[in-house]
Amino acid sequence: MYRIGFACQYRHPDERLSVKELESIERAFNPRTTTLRWLNSVAREQASAKLHEIVDHNLEAQRQLIDYVAMLPEPLRMLRLSSDLLPFYSHPEVADFYRAPDMQASLERRFAALGAQARAAGVRLSMHPGQYCVLGSDRPEVVDNSVAEFEYHADMIRMMGFGRTFQDFKCNVHIAGRLGAQGVRHVWPRLSETARNCITFENEEKTYGIDACLELADLAPVVLDIHHCWVHEERRIAHDDPRIERILDSWRGVRPTMHYSQPPEHLMELGFSADEPLDMAELLTRVSKRDLYAHSRRMWNRWANEYARGFLDRFDIMLEAKDKNLAALDFYRNHLACGAVPL
Repeated sequence: MYRIGFACQYRHPDERLSVKELESIERAFNPRTTTLRWLNSVAREQASAKLHEIVDHNLEAQRQLIDYVAMLPEPLRMLRLSSDLLPFYSHPEVADFYRAPDMQASLERRFAALGAQARAAGVRLSMHPGQYCVLGSDRPEVVDNSVAEFEYHADMIRMMGFGRTFQDFKCNVHIAGRLGAQGVRHVWPRLSETARNCITFENEEKTYGIDACLELADLAPVVLDIHHCWVHEERRIAHDDPRIERILDSWRGVRPTMHYSQPPEHLMELGFSADEPLDMAELLTRVSKRDLYAHSRRMWNRWANEYARGFLDRFDIMLEAKDKNLAALDFYRNHLACGAVPL
C-alpha cells in the first residue's frame, strides 16, 4: 500500500469563497501560535491563559485534521503534523508552564488520543522540526537548543504512543551546521531512545545532499527529496541510481518516505512547459537557483509528476506544496488517471 501525504495545514477546496470565508473554515483545522515578545509583555496570568487557549485550539485542530485525513481514500492517509502545537515548549522561559502537573496530565491524555485516532484510521504520521534545529552546529549553545527542540518533538511523539520501535513514526531533519554529518554523529548519544527511533535525515538543496545523508545511514533512515536532489546536483536522480538501494536499506524493512516538491508556477510565464522536463541549465539563464527553492501551489509540471510516480512502488511520497491537501488530491487523481488501480 503506497501513501501520498501533505504537510501540516488544511486548505478548503471551494476557491469561490472569499479569503475571509476560507480562513474561517480553515481555522478549525490549522494551528495558531504567539510570540515570546508578547508573552513577556503581559502579566504571567494573562500569558498563561493565552497559552492554554492556543494549546487547546491546536490539539483540537489536529484532531479534526486527522479526522479529515481518515475520511480520504486509503492511499491519501499520510499527514505531517505541525511543529507549532505547543508554542515555545523547548524555551527555558516557558518551560514551567508545560511542566505544571495539570498541564502534563492534559497533554498526555490528549496526545494519546491523537495517536490512537491515527492508528485506528491507518494514518501514517510524521513531523519535521524547522530550520533552527541544527544538530551539526559548531556552536555548543546552538546544539543544546537544537537537541531540546528535537526532544520537544520526541515528547509529542512519545505521548502519542509512538517512538517505541524503529520508525513507527518519522521525525525528519536536515543535516545542518558547519560540522555536518560528523557533528550529528557526535550529538547522537545525547538523543533519547524515542528520538533515535524516529529521526530521519533528508538531503537538502544547498550543502548537504544525498551522499552526506548516507554517511549517517547506519544510524537512521535517509529521506530522499527528489526536488532538493535536482537543485543540488543539477540533474534528476535516476530511478535506478545505485544510491536508491542504499537509501532503501537504511529503512531496515520499513516502507520509506520520500519528499517531492516543484518550483513555483510563475516559471510557466517565462515559457517553461508543464509537459516537459525543466532543464536546469536553461532555468539558470532566467532565474537564480534560490528562486527554485520556493514551493509551488500545486504540482503543475506533469512531466515531473510522472517522474515522481516512478518511485511510488518503493516509496511513500510526502508532497510539499502551498495548497497542501489539495495538491495531494490532484496528484492522486492524476495518478489514477494514468492507469493506477484505486485502492
